[in-house]
Amino acid sequence: MKKYILAAGALCTLGTNAALAHITLETQEAAVGSTYKAVLRVPHGCEGKTTTAVRVQIPEGVIAVKPMPKPGWTLQTKKGNYEKSYQLYGETLTTGVKEVGWSGGNLPDEFYDEFVFRASLAADLPAGQMLYFPVVQECGDATDRWIEIPTTGQDADALETPAPGIKLLPKK
Repeated sequence: MKKYILAAGALCTLGTNAALAHITLETQEAAVGSTYKAVLRVPHGCEGKTTTAVRVQIPEGVIAVKPMPKPGWTLQTKKGNYEKSYQLYGETLTTGVKEVGWSGGNLPDEFYDEFVFRASLAADLPAGQMLYFPVVQECGDATDRWIEIPTTGQDADALETPAPGIKLLPKK
């Protein structure tokens, strides 16, 4: 009996480590039409190497993105056209941040850190669905691409390199 309990405990520990092995968002739900503070949690480096850059792709419908600078890191944004226009505080937005990147930093594998930006979630995003933020993590000559998005009916937990995502809740 003890062997089975130990084996079950070992499996739980392995499962927990696997679940923590990828980049996630601290808050995994948000209402459409609201402001969302995205906190990307980076729990480790790439294959034991120090993280030197983190880039996140901003999905359509996430607008007015403002990233938070990090001391010791260079912050860059890439702007582009939205697929359609959005209304925000009486203004029509047709372009905005499509990617945020922090580079030149030094996050050793044994440490954890967070990378933050805030944005507005368009009111016409589909409540009840998931919205994914693909992330590329660079560690010198190694790169981890957290970019897999599950297809309809596919379990996100089954993906090897899942993109972090949030569940869209109805507008409040």
